[in-house]
Amino acid sequence: MGKLFVIDGTDGSGKQTQFNKLQEKLKEEGIDYKVVSFPNYESPSSSLVKMYLSGEFGKNAKEISPYIASTFYAADRYATFQTGYKEYYEKGGIILADRYTTANMVHQAGKIKDKEERKKFLNWLWDFEFNLYGLPIPSEVFFLNMPVEKSLELMANRENKFTHEAKKDIHESDKNHLIDAYSAACDVAKEYNWYEIKCVKDNKIRTIEDIHEEIYNEIKKHI
Repeated sequence: MGKLFVIDGTDGSGKQTQFNKLQEKLKEEGIDYKVVSFPNYESPSSSLVKMYLSGEFGKNAKEISPYIASTFYAADRYATFQTGYKEYYEKGGIILADRYTTANMVHQAGKIKDKEERKKFLNWLWDFEFNLYGLPIPSEVFFLNMPVEKSLELMANRENKFTHEAKKDIHESDKNHLIDAYSAACDVAKEYNWYEIKCVKDNKIRTIEDIHEEIYNEIKKHI
């Protein structure tokens, strides 16, 4: 089997930027890899995710069960794996993922306040995606820990990744959802031993290059 490296975090944490920097570095070093980004908006498999994020099932994310919402994302990941990178991964290839099952562990688990119920959900999600669907378990997850107040600053003028418009999706536009997701992310990162990247130091956002170097130095240990 290959290696799967995931870059994840709450909205506005700089995932796309670091994902792009990592690709550039691996190319520079002559290291072969493939990339995946979730949701996979280029594939029809993301249709239900698009409907969910655009508010067609409810304008408030908390109106939709985390279990139901998670099935939309899982189906998208399964289709992308089967049609996009399964053979390459199984032959030992390196996969870089911009978000993964880990995003559901953040955004959907954040909807659940009760710790026992949240743990029950996380166990179900793990079994659903990695056992039932047979998706690859990440070799390493990089959690970009960006406090909500800082991520809101970064998202202020960012376009919607699906519509490419200024209008935010139901996650991005809901500050309470972002707060809950961030709280869940911090807990889940510790519980599942993700590699935590603290993006803020002395109340200032670290430079893109500084964060990139930390990520790449860790990845070098695995490839």
